[in-house]
Amino acid sequence: MHLISAGKLKQEASKYPHLTKTIQAFCKTIKQAKWQNLIDVQKTYRDAEAVGNFTIFNIKGNQYRLILDIDYQEQVAYFKYFLTHSEYDREQWKNDPYFK
Repeated sequence: MHLISAGKLKQEASKYPHLTKTIQAFCKTIKQAKWQNLIDVQKTYRDAEAVGNFTIFNIKGNQYRLILDIDYQEQVAYFKYFLTHSEYDREQWKNDPYFK
């Protein structure tokens, strides 16, 4: 799977230096993944969930949320947002034009 905007994800996550290794490992996992659906994603990240057409990942014990738009057919994951749990709860990310 190809992660579009991996650099932007790393930049957003760089605000939280204690997550550097976690984000690097996540990017490596995505690069090696051949996910065909959410069930495949959940085999690797059991807490991943679909909200609208986005896939939400809990990072660092649910303290952060990583939001991707995954096109399984094309094997492309688009980075959308990296948020703290409280930022996620404000639901501003749902105003994204790609969120359905």
